[in-house]
Amino acid sequence: MAKKAMETLSETMFYTLMAFTAGEMCGTEAADYVKRRTNGRVHMGPGTLYTILANFQSEGLIEKRREEGRRITYGITEKGRTVYASELERLRLCLRDAEQVEGEHHEREDLAAAAL
Repeated sequence: MAKKAMETLSETMFYTLMAFTAGEMCGTEAADYVKRRTNGRVHMGPGTLYTILANFQSEGLIEKRREEGRRITYGITEKGRTVYASELERLRLCLRDAEQVEGEHHEREDLAAAAL
């Protein structure tokens, strides 16, 4: 079964959408935001960035707010905020599940060590 568009976001998509929750900005400002927010861990080249922006725009997650020469400023839409919030909740649940499994592994290790 095919996934619906924007059902889950890649890491670069998530951080790019996060950037627009901070306010209106152009693509390079969004890329700089992502780089700063992740301490350089997530870096997007122009091809990745502008593909994400085009997809977000076509899906109605961001919209063009201003155009000054080649500089286009985008802002997040209500749909974009909803997608961001849904993805944030999905990631929180993933982290909760992983932490729960880690705790179970530690409990088993402690029981095994106590049995020795």
